[in-house]
Amino acid sequence: MASDLLSYLNSDVVAEPPREDEAKIFAQFLSIATQRHIYPRSIAAAKRAIFYLSSKGGRKSLGVISTDEVLLNKFAGKTSDVWLSDQPLPLKLCETTTANAAALRSIFSFLVPRTLGLKKSAGCGDRLGLATPGHIRAIRHSSMAPILAQQSIRENARTGRTPQEVMDDALWGIFQEGWRDGFGADADHLKTTDDIDSCAAAGFTFYTIDPGEHVDNEANTAPVDVLKEKIGVLPWAELETSWADTQTRLGKPVDLDDFKLAIDDEELLRAAAKYGRVVAHTVKMYRHLEKVMSGEPFELEMSVDETETVTTLAEHIYIAQELKRLGVKWVSLAPRYVGTFEKGVDYIGDLTEFEKSFAQHLAVAKTFGPYKLSLHSGSDKFSVYPIAARVAGELVHLKTAGTSYLEALRTIGKVNPPLFREIAGFARERYPIDRASYHVSGEVSEMPDPGSITDDKLTDLLDDFHAREILHVTFGSVLHHPDFREPFFSMLRANEEIYYEMLKTHFGKHFAPFGDVAAISG
Repeated sequence: MASDLLSYLNSDVVAEPPREDEAKIFAQFLSIATQRHIYPRSIAAAKRAIFYLSSKGGRKSLGVISTDEVLLNKFAGKTSDVWLSDQPLPLKLCETTTANAAALRSIFSFLVPRTLGLKKSAGCGDRLGLATPGHIRAIRHSSMAPILAQQSIRENARTGRTPQEVMDDALWGIFQEGWRDGFGADADHLKTTDDIDSCAAAGFTFYTIDPGEHVDNEANTAPVDVLKEKIGVLPWAELETSWADTQTRLGKPVDLDDFKLAIDDEELLRAAAKYGRVVAHTVKMYRHLEKVMSGEPFELEMSVDETETVTTLAEHIYIAQELKRLGVKWVSLAPRYVGTFEKGVDYIGDLTEFEKSFAQHLAVAKTFGPYKLSLHSGSDKFSVYPIAARVAGELVHLKTAGTSYLEALRTIGKVNPPLFREIAGFARERYPIDRASYHVSGEVSEMPDPGSITDDKLTDLLDDFHAREILHVTFGSVLHHPDFREPFFSMLRANEEIYYEMLKTHFGKHFAPFGDVAAISG
């Protein structure tokens, strides 16, 4: 056993991962030698060194075994000896810091995020920094390309995390599970150039621009004379055009393959008045991003999903035409679809109408791209997934976030019902305040009283529409509360396998409609 591990250590290049049975044997040996739990899938070899992730007392550490002092000095930690084949070899035990994460990335390229292109993909948001292993276990059985580091600036503020911490937490989860098939990193819902700067510094590869504040929702129903006034004050210099030229460009029928669409004068007035400032802001953000990335590959998504009014087909065409004219390149776009995409619950609306509208939006995406249609607030939209998979094929991106937090609550409800009950009661109190920045319709008056539910039925709250939304949007208040934060994380760390398996099952339901396992090329 030790001799096999020693042979593995002698690899100069990045070695193939050990077989599952070998990894378990290696992990058992290292566990006995170091008195720590070893994650078998994490065991990797390169540069005549063995690397692995271990844990003890709820704290995780990177282990590096090597006789190369120069390599060991790249990592900060404490050095001792571990015996392999009657030989004492230096072992450095390192905390999971940003510096050690950077050193590990420099050795293993599979820990560096990359662009995913036009492959169907899924964003797995993780507000806690603990969910990535569970996400990967689901992804292993899926044909989706994963984005494993994803968090919005709003969520960072509410969880007290930085973009770098989001990136590093994902890295340790990826390393723990031995995922080598590539992943993306989504800097989500960026609104300012400062947002871009902080995320670029952390190494993100996918940038979701949120120009929602620049949408003029009044234009959706305003009379023509008001629309003309709005057109008159658009930032034409930033748009590098004029209204007359815009009418000339977009006044012709657009061939969308299966059908043609003629945008009439009023539709174009509405589209430009509603989204003109959106286009200008997106161009500004894109050009800043190009400058910051300095030639490094990146992908852009533009999102107007969190707005009051539906994005019409004419409006989608206006956005795509103008962004393309101004040199913006993007890989996905999230319009505001018909129906309602609320947080953590299934689609609300007519599915037949959604399918018809989604297919028309896809025709625009194929004509002006191709680019993917993005499903934001995509968690738990189980009735929509088969439609999106059937209609879009590869041209779809599914974005999830808060559902992983809800599965964390499910884990806590299973292992510590009193803590779950307290959190649920607190969430009812906080919901009227916390719901302000979300599109949700859950009502406290409709949520079952956690105090009247027996321990074995408590997690049924997570299957109730109103309770689910209330628990979903209050995550920030819960995580900042001094009575909840420490026991919340302690429970999850002590019961991480339960959490991972719940995530695997739950995300498996998300991914299954999009197809079975397929290797990610590259």
